[in-house]
Amino acid sequence: MMEKWNVIAFPGLKKAKEQQQDGTKWWLKWRETPAAMRTSRFVAANKWAFLLTLMGFLLGKATILNELSPFAVAYFAVIAFMRRDLLLPVFASVVAGVLFAPHHHFLAIVWEMIMVYLMQKGLESFEKAEISYAPLMVFTSAFFVNLFVALIGPSLSWYTVTMTVLDSVLSFVLTLVFLQAVPIFTYRKKNYSLRNEEILCLIILLASVMTGAVGWQINGLSLEHILSRYLILLFALVGGAPLGASVGVITGLILSLADMSAIYQMSLLAFSGMLAGMLREGRKWSVGLGMLLGSSILSIYLTGPGEVMASTWETCAAVVLFMLTPKTVIGFIAKYVPGTKDYTESQHEYAKRIRDITAERVTQFSHVFKQLSRSFGQVSSAGEITRRGEEMDHFMNAVTEGACGTCFRKNHCWDGNFYQTYKYMTEMMTSIEENPEVKHEELPARWGKVCKKTDLVLNIMKREYELYQNDMHWKRQIYDSRQLVAEQLSGVSQVMEDLAKEIKRESQTLYRQEEQIREALEIMGLSIHSVDIICLDHGNVEIEIVHAYTRGYDECRKIIAPLLSDILDEHIAVMNESVPAGREGLANVTFGSAKTYEISTGVAGTAKGGDMLSGDSFSAAELGNGTYAVALSDGMGNGERARLESSTALNILEQLLQSGMDETLAIKSVNSVLMLRSPDEIYATVDMALIDEHSARTTFMKIGSSPSFIRRGNEVIPVSASNLPIGIIQDIEVDLVTMQLLPGDILIMMTDGIYDAPGYAVNKELWIKRLIQEVDSDDPQTIADCLLEAVIRYQGNQINDDMTVAVAKVDHRRPEWSTLRIPGVDRLERPRTVS
Repeated sequence: MMEKWNVIAFPGLKKAKEQQQDGTKWWLKWRETPAAMRTSRFVAANKWAFLLTLMGFLLGKATILNELSPFAVAYFAVIAFMRRDLLLPVFASVVAGVLFAPHHHFLAIVWEMIMVYLMQKGLESFEKAEISYAPLMVFTSAFFVNLFVALIGPSLSWYTVTMTVLDSVLSFVLTLVFLQAVPIFTYRKKNYSLRNEEILCLIILLASVMTGAVGWQINGLSLEHILSRYLILLFALVGGAPLGASVGVITGLILSLADMSAIYQMSLLAFSGMLAGMLREGRKWSVGLGMLLGSSILSIYLTGPGEVMASTWETCAAVVLFMLTPKTVIGFIAKYVPGTKDYTESQHEYAKRIRDITAERVTQFSHVFKQLSRSFGQVSSAGEITRRGEEMDHFMNAVTEGACGTCFRKNHCWDGNFYQTYKYMTEMMTSIEENPEVKHEELPARWGKVCKKTDLVLNIMKREYELYQNDMHWKRQIYDSRQLVAEQLSGVSQVMEDLAKEIKRESQTLYRQEEQIREALEIMGLSIHSVDIICLDHGNVEIEIVHAYTRGYDECRKIIAPLLSDILDEHIAVMNESVPAGREGLANVTFGSAKTYEISTGVAGTAKGGDMLSGDSFSAAELGNGTYAVALSDGMGNGERARLESSTALNILEQLLQSGMDETLAIKSVNSVLMLRSPDEIYATVDMALIDEHSARTTFMKIGSSPSFIRRGNEVIPVSASNLPIGIIQDIEVDLVTMQLLPGDILIMMTDGIYDAPGYAVNKELWIKRLIQEVDSDDPQTIADCLLEAVIRYQGNQINDDMTVAVAKVDHRRPEWSTLRIPGVDRLERPRTVS
């Protein structure tokens, strides 16, 4: 229960637990190291060791209200769980800090830390030393030690009890804060991003450390004031006015608790941090000027003349330190603060490294699958011939052992006349192969003169031939399955190789282009929340933008899309638009390359005899990458079974093509699936047109299908190919016909029910051309309906076969809005495509 509560109260508990495990490992290694080597390894092992030890000294010296010291035991408990290798140095530094405190309770704080250590050892003995118990351990030790001190003190009053409870509660809260802040210095992860609560906890920790410097002065200037303003300058430059003001409020609050006479510091630092953050666009000098103006203005109103000069000199000292701070330090801080440019670049770099690693792994898997495909596909022709000869010898031996083994003429036939006997056996085998039901009377007459057991030899040979045929059938099945596996592995390898190229292409740094798009849109007065470029390839652009929209204005189509079209030098259109849940007033819009051509389709069909279920299947869908597919498939026969085969062929083919598999390999894969899925002889024709929506170049895949036709004005162009349907033979030939379509072209595809309707006495191609030319319409659905109706009327209103006709029209796509040109906005520089 305690652990669940801490998880709710402290979202970073998981990282703290990982840090605790790392600290335990370091402690065990450090304890096993020889004493002479501990010091040198300690310094080399962790560059933050000295900083953490120094922080322990300042937190031990820090006090609140001049009598409470909640920082020391909280910090010691966190170090005890997270960095056990620094336990002794931190303990010593905290004790030293307590000795330098103005109102220290040396024995009380020492006993609090000892109690925390003893409770941790006790939990370890029960294997319950979880870091989630640290706040409760600190509260318990602080409460009982302070209560004991109050009991043995000179007087026990409600005030001392109240201060004891307050000190314990503050120690509890500070432990939760330090649990989130300390891992920032020690957590060993390259891509460590800070949440808002972690940033606040870090600021509280740094302000608490500066509290330990209260009372220290350099030439009359307070060291804690210089450090606090220096800290505000760093965060104001990195995070702007919100972060600068937040740091000012927190730092001023904690410093005012440590020194009640400096209560005005909270408002002074908050205002100075806000003003410095507002001027961060001018970089360092303007941030320093903002801090100087803010602190000087409020000092005049809140303090006397003498303190105004002291505050001004303290600010000047902080600005000098700030100006001397290297850019690398500021960049290092910015990488961990969300919303900054450095943070965005670091996230992009990390994502790029991850994508590069992923692409390399995918490429390796692609090579593995390619090698497996070669292993399955390597079939030695010599080996096949050898195996066939061995099967022939086995067949002949089985016949001779069954029929000739007990014959008294065995030696005469096989020893004396071997070649003649072998020739007769081969002739009989040929006769059985041509006619498995051959009878004794149909054999040559000379065989009866040579062999006295013709009937027995014939029966044994028939039986062995049947077994041989069954054996060959299953071997062919195994061979076909092996070929299918080889082709599938080859296809998967190709898809993974393309995926690796896609990942490498996406790994290109595009955040500069995103910033350029954001700036161009903000010039138009739009409120842009985020810009994410997914792809910038010509003809395949994909950009996601989240922006604040006004209902009824449609800014994404009227302003954003035309502007993107100009800076990308390519027509861009809105692909998808949605409103994120819980984010009213924001629209998530996907912009992409507008297609140069658009395809409109129509289909009409009917089943044989007017039944409800036709054996033909139709599909029209986007395959991705600007390819539109129109497909027809005619299953063997009619009814449900034919429908199942035709729809299966189209669905599998469409999915394989969408995955990026090569067209020829996809067809062969579908053919193998249809052959292996059922022992019956089933097949399906496939007629597919793959239309490139950017160029209108079309690839026709025709597998056993009827010719297609292209109507271009008054001309009708046939498109045909001669090959068998899929599902009949393994080594199918795939004919790919490529043609360039023009705007206004109409593609007509049909099954054999339409094409064969006039019968064999009529020239079918001329008859279909005449029907197409007679249709006076450019609408695809009207053309499909008219052609189907004309065929049915020609057959005397009889439907002799399943009939389906599909029509697709290619037209230029007209943009909704013209390109929007903004002076001063340059064209976007596209990265080179990864080959």
